[in-house]
Amino acid sequence: MCCFCQAEDCIRSLVRSRGLGDVYKRQVQGPLVNRHRPSVDVLFRSVARFAGQNAIGVIMTGMGRDGSEGLQAVKRCGGKIIAEHQSTSIVYGMPKAAFETGQVDLVVPLPEISKAIVKMLLQ
Repeated sequence: MCCFCQAEDCIRSLVRSRGLGDVYKRQVQGPLVNRHRPSVDVLFRSVARFAGQNAIGVIMTGMGRDGSEGLQAVKRCGGKIIAEHQSTSIVYGMPKAAFETGQVDLVVPLPEISKAIVKMLLQ
């Protein structure tokens, strides 16, 4: 499963399963979470619920802590977590916050993230 979320004003993203591995993204109105809407935490918690141990959460450049709690949900369900390395992160806030949780499995520079995802999928 792969999910990319593009922010839109006043929208949260949730992932719902339609069966047989087919996954889609649904956007709904919702409250601010960590001062954000959409919130990466909401997205990752949803992915954790529906993908379980098959989830791979990737946190990349961005300000603040949004995503760090949701990634912990991915980890609790048996999923894997990748964070972008500081050397390629324009704003190291979100990857740093994720790393500080102690739940990140792998820290890699941006050009290596896709290879890391493939390697995790093949394990």
